Amino acid sequence: MTEITASLVKELREKSGAGMMDCKKALSENNGDMDASMDYLRKKGLASAAKKSGRAAADGLVGVAAQGNTAVVVELNAETDFVARNDQFQGMLTKVTALALKDKISDVEKLKAATLDGKTVADTLTDLIASIGENMSLRRMQALSVKQGVVATYVHNSLGANLGKIGVLVGLESAAPANKLEELGRQIAMHVAATRPESLDVASLDKDTVARERAIYAEKAKQSGKPAEIVEKMVEGSLRKFYEQAVLLEQVFVIDGQTKISAVLEKASKDLGAPVKLTGYVRYELGEGVEKKEDDFASEVAKMAAG
Repeated sequence: MTEITASLVKELREKSGAGMMDCKKALSENNGDMDASMDYLRKKGLASAAKKSGRAAADGLVGVAAQGNTAVVVELNAETDFVARNDQFQGMLTKVTALALKDKISDVEKLKAATLDGKTVADTLTDLIASIGENMSLRRMQALSVKQGVVATYVHNSLGANLGKIGVLVGLESAAPANKLEELGRQIAMHVAATRPESLDVASLDKDTVARERAIYAEKAKQSGKPAEIVEKMVEGSLRKFYEQAVLLEQVFVIDGQTKISAVLEKASKDLGAPVKLTGYVRYELGEGVEKKEDDFASEVAKMAAG
C-alpha cells in the first residue's frame, strides 16, 4: 500500500481546496492515486453541496463588467457577508462576470452551463461550496447593449473591483465621444442606484400598477365633492407626481436636485453635438426577493452543543 505522506496530502489539499483530514482519507481510500482522490473529493463535495442547498443564500455580491457598447450584471449569492468578503468567492464572481461578457451570454442557465477553467460554471461553483462550506447560488444575470454608444456601469457599497451590493447598467445610444458618454452614463447609473425607478418611461410602466394608482387617486379626488372635470384634473395631477417618482426619465436628477433626467439628456445632446438616447437600464440589488431565514442564536448554539 502506498504511503500517504504529508507532501501528498498537501498537494491534494492545494488542488482541491478541501480540508486536510478529508484529503488524507481520500488518498487512503484510493491508494495514493491523485486523480482518483480528486474524484473522490468531488463526489464528496457534491454530496456536501446537496446538503447545503436547502440553506438560504441571501447574501453575497453583485458584479458588473463592460466593454464598449455591451455590459453584464451578475448576482452570486452566499449565506453570509463573511463569505462575500472571501477572496475565492469574489474571484469566482469576477471570472463568471467576465465570462458572460466575453461569450455574450444573456441567460443565467446558459451561464451555468458555460465552461470556466475546464469545467462548467455550475460544477466550479459546486467545488467552491465544498471548499468554503457554505451554500451559494448563481441567481441571475442580465446583459445590456446599444447599437452605438456605451453601456456605463456603477457599483454601490463596493467590496472589490466592480463588486458590490447594488449593480447598475445604463445604455446610452449616441455618436458622441465615448468618454463623455461614460461620464454621463455613470452619473445616471448612480442616480438609478439611489432612486430605484420602476420603468424607463411612462409607456413601459406596468398597466395594472397605473390602473391601481389611478383608481386610488380617483376615489380620493371624488371625496373632495368637486365637479367631475376638476376631479379628472386632480387625478391627472396625482398621476404626474407618481410618474416623477416611478419613471426614470421623469425623475429629478439626484446630482443637481432640479433637472429631470429627460432634460439632462436633451442638454447632453446639445453639448455633445449628437443626440443622446437612454435606451435601457438594469438595477440589481443584492438579495431582492430572497427570503432570509433568521435563526435563533441560542437555539443554534444548543444544536451545536447537542451534536
